[in-house]
Amino acid sequence: MAAGRGPAGRSGLAYGLAAFGLWGLLPLYWDLLASTGASEVLAHRMVWSLPTAVLLLLLARSWSWIRPLLRNPAQLALLVVSATLISLNWYLFIWAVAEDRVLEASLGYFINPLLTIAMGVVLLGERLRRIQWIAVGIGACAVVVMSVAYGQIPWISLALSVSFALYGLTKKKTGLDGLQGFTADSALQFLPALGFLVVLGARGEGTFTTEGSGHALLLVGSGIATALPLIFFGAATVRAPLSTIGLLQYIAPTTMFLLGLLVFGEEMPPERWAGFLLVWTALCLLTWDALRNARRGRRTVARHTPAAPAEHGPRPALTTD
Repeated sequence: MAAGRGPAGRSGLAYGLAAFGLWGLLPLYWDLLASTGASEVLAHRMVWSLPTAVLLLLLARSWSWIRPLLRNPAQLALLVVSATLISLNWYLFIWAVAEDRVLEASLGYFINPLLTIAMGVVLLGERLRRIQWIAVGIGACAVVVMSVAYGQIPWISLALSVSFALYGLTKKKTGLDGLQGFTADSALQFLPALGFLVVLGARGEGTFTTEGSGHALLLVGSGIATALPLIFFGAATVRAPLSTIGLLQYIAPTTMFLLGLLVFGEEMPPERWAGFLLVWTALCLLTWDALRNARRGRRTVARHTPAAPAEHGPRPALTTD
């Protein structure tokens, strides 16, 4: 993969690692809210994301991008698409955790990097090295093995992977940084979500005030839990190639997979073990290839960096005469 080098490429990699590391741990958070329906959790997640974003904007003093955005209908249309896609993705993921289908959700995010890489190569002209193609092929075999283990079309996995891959592509095209994109998405989601919660409360079906203060704080905290990985992800997509983002996304499903197995106690047949080992084989190949390429890059830079001129004795003094 022709990953970006220099400060932007390195910061994109760091943001991507942070985003997918946090996303991998999110099932633990949503499991604490299992007594609340997925729709209500989603609505709270949207409502509390906007004040979180506004507070972060105040701290960063980043407002100048808003007026040009409001004057750009094409960019606004892309943001409507991205907000819709991530809303669908959030709902399915929260629902899967509540229904003890974390392993199936993890399969969706194993599939997702393959779709993201395909979009990067086909639509954006990004290139992969041969070893990386081999690793991607092994990853595809892992997805097939885990899909066969279900004995049916894994619709949750496919819906999660497609919605998030399209979301990543859309975010790439908006050109907004992490915090900017998160704020724009949150602003579009806020009113529909607030309206839903008002109707839910009027019917006496909401849990915000009926499950105790700890439960209410968890719902409020969903804004932060949502903001941090999305901001990091948005920052990564504008700094790193889409193919790099796709490969980093294996971190989140691996973490979810381990949580489903070790924490939530979901079943783990041999076919899933085989798929999991294949994925780690692919990751080992990618890591080895990245280290090898980094060493080659350092050698190339060293060869093309001119040596400092040697000094032979003191330089003559300059005069103004």
